[in-house]
Amino acid sequence: MSTRPCLTISVDDGHPLDLRVAALLERHGLRATFYLPMSNDEGPPVMQPAQMRALAQQFEIGSHTRSHRFLATLDDAAARAQVVDGKRMLEDCLGQPVHGFCYPGGHYRRRHLAMVRDAGFRYARTTQNLRIDAGSRPFEMPTTLQFYPHPRSVLARNLLSRGDRLARLPGLVTAMSAGDWLERVHRLLLLAAERNGVFHLWLHSLDIDRLDLWHALSRFLARAAACMPPQARATNGELAAGMFSRAPDAPPPAATADSRPGRPQTRDAAR
Repeated sequence: MSTRPCLTISVDDGHPLDLRVAALLERHGLRATFYLPMSNDEGPPVMQPAQMRALAQQFEIGSHTRSHRFLATLDDAAARAQVVDGKRMLEDCLGQPVHGFCYPGGHYRRRHLAMVRDAGFRYARTTQNLRIDAGSRPFEMPTTLQFYPHPRSVLARNLLSRGDRLARLPGLVTAMSAGDWLERVHRLLLLAAERNGVFHLWLHSLDIDRLDLWHALSRFLARAAACMPPQARATNGELAAGMFSRAPDAPPPAATADSRPGRPQTRDAAR
């Protein structure tokens, strides 16, 4: 655990509504990373290049593959192309390096860690939840919770399918003690603050809009800003840089016995 708490936020999929999330984050003085595909084969629109460039002026931008494809469903050549082309096209669009990657849907296999590293990324984020630390593997960074009204059963399924169970027990106990999902998010924020841990919130702006959670999100971000001072706020990349020191040519760290990267999971386990 670090000597001071850290708040980091990530937003996935590059939907145009991400700009509304960005406005809320800016209003509350919070830092975040936006993971953008260049298109989305699932159907939703993504931001136009000019919007991506404007967003990059205020926040860190990471890659989410070229067209939001689940790597575990692709052969190696197609998966590698999604990783490599997504980085190259996004960097060409932004005119700046892209260091972070996020696995769409949280679906990936062991071999994909090396693909991401070899493409030149410095870290990658997963959908493992209930963590109040940054993990020990730079290409499998966990999260604390998704801003979404998941029932307790989804948290339990994520725990069973995503490994690292001992590291996630404090988060699980805290989450299960709250009946309301918003209270669950707040209690995990307080747990991270009390233990000088990491609170990593992630979300999809399209979910926020469909469920009319904009007011709830703004209220929570205000709470988070009050709980975590400016020096405790970081992008995903800043968190990774502060937590991991790894030689550029070193292979991805071996998974622990209780870590099963990319085990198939139901859509509601990591939306």
